[in-house]
Amino acid sequence: MAKTSQPSACLILLLGTLPAISAGVTRSDTPDDELSEIVVQAPEPRFVAPTRRDQIGRIWAPVTINGKGPFRLVLDTGASRSVVTSQVAESLGIAPDPSRSVLLRGVTGTVAVPSIRVDSFAVGDVILTPATLPIVTDALGGAQGVLGTDGFAGMRIYIDFKHDLITIARSHGERVPAYFASLTLERSPANLLVTRAQIGDVRVRAIIDTGGQATIGNEAMRVALMRRHTLGAANYVIDVTTTSQEAQSYPGPPMQLGSITIQGARITYGDMRIFEHWQLIKEPAVLIGMDVLGLLDVFIIDYRRHEIQLRPRGSH
Repeated sequence: MAKTSQPSACLILLLGTLPAISAGVTRSDTPDDELSEIVVQAPEPRFVAPTRRDQIGRIWAPVTINGKGPFRLVLDTGASRSVVTSQVAESLGIAPDPSRSVLLRGVTGTVAVPSIRVDSFAVGDVILTPATLPIVTDALGGAQGVLGTDGFAGMRIYIDFKHDLITIARSHGERVPAYFASLTLERSPANLLVTRAQIGDVRVRAIIDTGGQATIGNEAMRVALMRRHTLGAANYVIDVTTTSQEAQSYPGPPMQLGSITIQGARITYGDMRIFEHWQLIKEPAVLIGMDVLGLLDVFIIDYRRHEIQLRPRGSH
């Protein structure tokens, strides 16, 4: 979870307002601490609900905790575990336990935070239990926490931006629908959505981050793209650890995601500590945030197929 000074915010949690950029999307004709195991209890759980964006453009999902709520948690594919704010803990009547601290790793720093233990954590009929939830002071954008990727193994998440709808169900290995582009996901120890993309003439490793408002590139990517020294717009990135790092933003060249081309995006560059943690220092890498993903009509994450499926606007 991070916030830039423009202002812009990016939520990256690993146990982590600039409005959405005016960019264009086209499609080519060529087709640290371990948690207890989280179990999906229902035989065929399915969750369908209206969704909405928070103040910085991220996706909210209503989550029930210990039968209370729903609470507004941001769906964050860059987060390996879910977290809630101290206000949620207070609403649940559970005092955070400093002796059960966990490591909260953001884009720019790391800090130990208290946690709470809850009996149930549910997204509709999809029940994840039990759960240890780290406590953050602010999830940014008016959210009450973060819905991380823990517990989504074998699931399919369907996000319809056009109709503001989110569906979470067990994947049955559905094939890519018509008018969709697909991207194969690489295996990631942190359960990140890592794929390959091309930005300008540079091949990059791309981490799909629905919890981030801004798109952030590492220094290796900036160096590869900048043939000569150019000065970008100076800003800085702040995350929930309250640490900050300097950054610069530049207009980005065309971004190719499979058969989809995104034009006009801005990219913020900085030597963010999260890239070092992920061992993504030497090769060009980028966190693709909601400023880009929000330009799509539909975004599907199929954890069983290790695939993301994208439908651009105006493709049917």
